[in-house]
Amino acid sequence: MNRSEELRMTYSGLFMHKGEKTVRVSFERGEKDFAEGILPGGTIEKSSGFSPEELQQLSDYLVYHAADIMKKAKEVNPIRDWIREKYFSRQSLFPFAILLCYLPE
Repeated sequence: MNRSEELRMTYSGLFMHKGEKTVRVSFERGEKDFAEGILPGGTIEKSSGFSPEELQQLSDYLVYHAADIMKKAKEVNPIRDWIREKYFSRQSLFPFAILLCYLPE
């Protein structure tokens, strides 16, 4: 990567696609540059703003780190995270904390 901007990588949880455990990986740089890849295989399926050499580097990165990314993707649970965010955020715990302060002993 030749640009000095931060490169951000995000990934999905595991899902089945054509009988195979799969993970979608997104790379973002700045406001407009993006690349979307898929594991296994490390194929970059969509991109904008990256040079062909940079896309090859991203694909190589996916192939080289596939086992680690797949392992981390197993831990992604969107339903659990949604419940945790909805019901256990600081904002929703505040009334519960106040209630605990006023319970008789």
